[in-house]
Amino acid sequence: MGISGRSALILCLLAGGAFAADDVASAVAGTVKSVDKGTKTVVVKAGDGTEQTVHFVGRTAVHGADATAAGAKDAFGDVKEGDEVVVHYTAKGAVKTAQEVDHVGKGGMKMSVAAVKSVDHGAKTVTVKTAEGGEETYHLTGTAVKETGKGLDKAGKVTVYYTEEGGKKIAHFFSTN
Repeated sequence: MGISGRSALILCLLAGGAFAADDVASAVAGTVKSVDKGTKTVVVKAGDGTEQTVHFVGRTAVHGADATAAGAKDAFGDVKEGDEVVVHYTAKGAVKTAQEVDHVGKGGMKMSVAAVKSVDHGAKTVTVKTAEGGEETYHLTGTAVKETGKGLDKAGKVTVYYTEEGGKKIAHFFSTN
């Protein structure tokens, strides 16, 4: 799978600290529509049909699938047209710069649709109610912690993009449904 879960989490936390405070952090989940190595950009088409153009830089971290082997070659790792991804980026004006890219699916993050029951900012966890009626608790990455401040506790139904590490579910991103 490439980078170990713990290493990926540490990389995410370190990458987040490298960006200026006036940058606005966001994320988009969707399908890679195009990769342009000349302009170092990737266009991601979100589920709602909107398209986001994101710039890749040398510090852009790519996780999942075969990212480690390909990542040594260029900033894009193994990101290619048709991939399902979550791109965490900062925006300064109209320019969006990818901090990290997580593959979704085989070799990458899993996803689950659930209803948010509670958010514990101190413990950095979110408890959800599953479609089957059970409850699950997700631990949050540093990036996901920032995103939970955007009203996740009032979001209702969400898609959780997560990995499993050491028997725990680690939430990387939430998308409202």
